[in-house]
Amino acid sequence: MTTHPLAPLAELPGVAAAGEEAGEALGKAHRHRANLRGWPATAAEAALRAARASSVLEGGALALPESGEPDPVLAGALRVAEALEGGATSLVGIWQKAPMQALARLHALAAADLVDEDRLGRPRADAEIGPRLELLVHVVTGNSDVPAAVLAAVAHGELLTLAPFGSADGLVARGVSRLVTIASGLDPHGLGVPEVYWMRQSVDYHSAARGFASGTPDGLTAWLLLSARALRAGAREALAIAEAAAK
Repeated sequence: MTTHPLAPLAELPGVAAAGEEAGEALGKAHRHRANLRGWPATAAEAALRAARASSVLEGGALALPESGEPDPVLAGALRVAEALEGGATSLVGIWQKAPMQALARLHALAAADLVDEDRLGRPRADAEIGPRLELLVHVVTGNSDVPAAVLAAVAHGELLTLAPFGSADGLVARGVSRLVTIASGLDPHGLGVPEVYWMRQSVDYHSAARGFASGTPDGLTAWLLLSARALRAGAREALAIAEAAAK
C-alpha cells in the first residue's frame, strides 16, 4: 500500500490530537440550535468576518468605507467569501471537480481590482510553479486518510510559500484553506472563522508560515499546530455568532 505523501505530517508531535480537538469544536458549532436550520445566515456572517480578517492580513482594510471607493483588497476578500457560499453550487463544487480551475477563479476574484485583467487567474511565469500547484491540488483533493485539518494547513502554507500569482496570494491561500475544510466535511457549512485568530495573532501567523516554508520538522509542526488552534478558535467564533442569532 502506498503511503500518502502528507501522512507523516499527521504523526508530528501533537498534530493529530490538535486536529481532533478542532474537529470536535467545529462539530459542536454545527450542532448549535441556531445552526441546525438557520446555518445559511450564520455562515454568511462567518464569511463576512473571515473576509475582513483576511483583508487585514493582506494589508487591506477591515471595513468598507461609508462613502467612496472600497479598499481593493477588502473588495477582493469579500468576493472570495461570497464565492465560497452555497455548497456544491459554489466554488466548492468547482474545487471538487477541477481544483486548478477553482484556484484560477479564486485569484480572479481576489485580485480583480489589483492587477490587469490579463493577469487574473494566471500563475507567474516560473517553471517551478505549475508543477508544484498540480502536485498540491492532487495531494489535498485526492482520497486519503490524512486529517482534513492537516490538508487545509498544507494547502494554506504551500500557497503562502509559493505565492503563485504574485498578487493577493494570501487571500487565495486562506480561501483555499476554507475550501478544503468545507469540501472535506470538517466544516461543511463554513461556520468557522479561523481567519480572525490569524489576524489577532498575526505575528505568530507570519512567523509560523516562514517555519512551514523552511520545511524543517519544527517549522512544519508549529504551522500545523497554529492552524489547528485557529480552527478551534474559529469554532468558538462560530458559537458566538450562533448565540447572537438565537437571541
